[in-house]
Amino acid sequence: MAKDSKNYKAAHAAIEKELYAPLEAFELLKSFPHAKFDETVEAHFRLGVDTRKADQQIRGTVSLPHGSGKTVRVAVFAEGDAARAAQEAGADIVGSDDLVADILAGNINFDAAVSTPDQMVKVGRLGKVLGPRGLMPNPKLGTVTPDVAKAIGELKGGRVEYRADRFGIAHVVLGKVSFDAKALAENYGVVFDELLRAKPASAKGRYVKSISVSSTMSPGIPVDSAVQKEYSTPVA
Repeated sequence: MAKDSKNYKAAHAAIEKELYAPLEAFELLKSFPHAKFDETVEAHFRLGVDTRKADQQIRGTVSLPHGSGKTVRVAVFAEGDAARAAQEAGADIVGSDDLVADILAGNINFDAAVSTPDQMVKVGRLGKVLGPRGLMPNPKLGTVTPDVAKAIGELKGGRVEYRADRFGIAHVVLGKVSFDAKALAENYGVVFDELLRAKPASAKGRYVKSISVSSTMSPGIPVDSAVQKEYSTPVA
């Protein structure tokens, strides 16, 4: 951070308002001085949930209309027709026992994993390896499925995961700083929709407590949580 501290300070000084509408926030974010690489843009939603309670855990996936800007390498656990479908759909790695053995040997060269249901007996052995990395196939996330081609298409096409941490904060990728502000705002609106849909029935009080958006090397910009979408759609 030391190399970019001057940029960070300049960006922080440019944040003059207590809250910004989403599109305004992304326009400001894009005006900041940035690092030489294409920084990732994220939104950070502080939610009124207690994730220590099983019925208030927030986790799922959402497909971004403008993609995430990230090249996703997908590994698929499958055999037979499903393995052929995975290869045709553009999977980067396809295997079964051989793939399990490679992973146990420490070869993890992928960003997401998909499995057919019948392979989960084998994949279960990898829980301690893939689980901490967030790579374990999960039926709730659509990554344990007989339709591996669909899952691969969604992952490569811009599907991102969201999960509220122990502080109730969901950090969600929205794209890259090279995206135009409108595309980032539209991705943000879809994520906001999904988080509202995922609100637990048992959550009490204010659900969306605060929101900020930032890039990899920038400070957070506070976003008005009463404005859900790009053109100031009010949240009920």
